[in-house]
Amino acid sequence: MQAALEAEITEFLGRERYQRSATAADAQPGARNGYRAATVKTTAGPITLERPKLRGTTAAFASRLFGKHVTKTNALESLVIASFVRGLSVRDVEATLADALGDQAAISKSTVSQICQAIKTEYDTWARRPLGDVVLDYLFLDASFFRMHPGSPAEPILAAWGITTAGKPIFVGLAPGVVESTDAWAGFLTDLTERGLGCPLLVVSDGAAGLIAAIEQIFPTALRQRCLIHRVR
Repeated sequence: MQAALEAEITEFLGRERYQRSATAADAQPGARNGYRAATVKTTAGPITLERPKLRGTTAAFASRLFGKHVTKTNALESLVIASFVRGLSVRDVEATLADALGDQAAISKSTVSQICQAIKTEYDTWARRPLGDVVLDYLFLDASFFRMHPGSPAEPILAAWGITTAGKPIFVGLAPGVVESTDAWAGFLTDLTERGLGCPLLVVSDGAAGLIAAIEQIFPTALRQRCLIHRVR
């Protein structure tokens, strides 16, 4: 979210954060002038973003992703997850943005490219980080489905999060899965263990046969419980 805002400001001013002269012919006069905190609602709860402030501009800046008064980011979150976990091209991301947020929210290829690069670099580092220091009492596993291309069938993104022995919630892993199969889940969990994640005390999941089989294969000594929300559904 922060990277998207920064990229929009760069496009608006026609120059990078510490660049003095503009490179775009239609660049705006003015400069960055610090930040102000802004709270937006996400699917994971409210988060605080640092909205850039500008001075000396002749036109007011309005984010095309968030809008002046936008406080919900569900569509953008779906785009980010689908795009950067799956590794879509700039053209795919641009089309998905227009499909998810409307033509009025479309942004330029250069801005899309900047967002892609910033988030992909951060995601790749996060996805390869060692997990040897993560000791879990509880591990939660589930998949959410996202459309990777406009008009295409939704595909699963596998997710793992947990509660450490110190009682701290932690997001453990995220990866694409063509289908919710035993092989897909086993590969995902194997990657976590190869990076140092140990067997948790309890694994909580839905009743999908492929997921249960993968849990029993990778974490054979862990207790297993079906998610109460999925059970009620």
